[in-house]
Amino acid sequence: MNIIVFYMSDRHSHGSGRTDSSVSRRTFVKAAGASGATVGLAGCIYGDETSGDAVVWGFDPNAADAVGDEIVDLVQESGADGVDIELRSGDEETDDRRNAYTNLLEAGETQPDLFLMDNGWLNTFIQRGHVANLSDELDDDELSTVEDEYFESFTATARDPSTDDLYGVPMFPDYPTMQYRKDYARAAGYDESDFEAWATEPMTWSEWAEITAEIVDASDASYGLATQWDQYEGTACCTWNEVMSSFGGAYFGGFDNLFGTVGDRPVTVDEPEFVEGLRMMRTFVADEADDYTLEDEYPLGLATSDITSWTEEDAREAILEGEAVMQRNWPYAINMNVDEADDPVPVEDYGAMPIPYGVTEDEAAQPGTGGTTAALGGWHLVLNPNSERKEEALEVVRATMTDEFNLGMFDLWGWIPPKPALFDAEEVEQSEPMGNYMDTLRVAGENAMPRPVTPVWTNQSSRIAEEVNLAVAGDKAPDQAAADLQHGLEEIEDQG
Repeated sequence: MNIIVFYMSDRHSHGSGRTDSSVSRRTFVKAAGASGATVGLAGCIYGDETSGDAVVWGFDPNAADAVGDEIVDLVQESGADGVDIELRSGDEETDDRRNAYTNLLEAGETQPDLFLMDNGWLNTFIQRGHVANLSDELDDDELSTVEDEYFESFTATARDPSTDDLYGVPMFPDYPTMQYRKDYARAAGYDESDFEAWATEPMTWSEWAEITAEIVDASDASYGLATQWDQYEGTACCTWNEVMSSFGGAYFGGFDNLFGTVGDRPVTVDEPEFVEGLRMMRTFVADEADDYTLEDEYPLGLATSDITSWTEEDAREAILEGEAVMQRNWPYAINMNVDEADDPVPVEDYGAMPIPYGVTEDEAAQPGTGGTTAALGGWHLVLNPNSERKEEALEVVRATMTDEFNLGMFDLWGWIPPKPALFDAEEVEQSEPMGNYMDTLRVAGENAMPRPVTPVWTNQSSRIAEEVNLAVAGDKAPDQAAADLQHGLEEIEDQG
């Protein structure tokens, strides 16, 4: 039997479709021993498939295949005792899964009763009326638990932006960090006291760039920064969104306008803070000074120019192989490089820090921006309004809201807890290797920036990725790219 274990970068609809987050070595062994076929979710598929009295949950295929029985046991032990549960695998890629769920819900299918939905596209389902309003289904105490105990910015992506009603219970968030090689940093004279400070105290981009350049000079690394800057969703939603926001910029006038209303919000990309961020990134990849670089403020050539064609795995492999000092990436890259790679980096030689920033929050031009910024990834649990087993499905929802379930999923499959208080739990802190990085992930979670997903975001994100890619590659002036993008986004807003 051939077993394939998938490790996909979070290309989200914000780049990818990873819903497995990080994967423990124990889980890898379980996956290698898993057998059986995965049931797909394409089309109108339930006519010849019976689930008896089970609540059907549209789920991540990798987790369902590897530890599905354990997950069902965990849900039942966490409060859904007596409820039969079937995990039904969705597509590997987030966009394919979104399309399948759209077809199912538009057709009025009663199953799956529950879905895992990417925080990057749940808002579209909310706006179309495709998922159940949990503010009408959960009691006040349960709604207060979500309000008070979960990461606020993550929960916001599960709410109707116009009513604030809740349509999804957060399952697990995903936050990027700046990961780095401690062994290279030691060669430049930095030590454990520096690493401890770096873990929770964000640097400015200029301070970070100076330190990174020093480490490159003192080490065997070829360059400083590995990141993702291809013309794809991940650049628009995540890597550029982080840089732009850290400089006080925004696509649509700040945090409050992220989810619309389309056509009634300002487009704010042809602004100095937007251009400043592009010029910094251009400086990082440029071998020589040109009209677009800021060589007096940042070192030239700190990143390889190859990043303009890179996605997550390219960056992960670059730091693993010792080519780069730093990489911007998701938590899965920590687990892979420290635990699962053929030749892993020892945990004592692998560090993480918050993403650097350009201006403070007080200095930011656009509301809700500035300071360290981490693009928000992750998935929510939603209820099918057509479900014929709504009460049993809601028992499952309530079970997933318990600390027992959240900590159990961290242990089983590496899902980061959606509640900041659980980051201090003994089970999390003692987990290897991820427990070593939870302080940094907490900072990222507290400074997360959702992508501005609306029904027109797909068209907007492709335009954004193209323009910022051309600017950083040196194929277009940053101010011209900003002006062209301003015009393009305004057109889409007007047509939306």
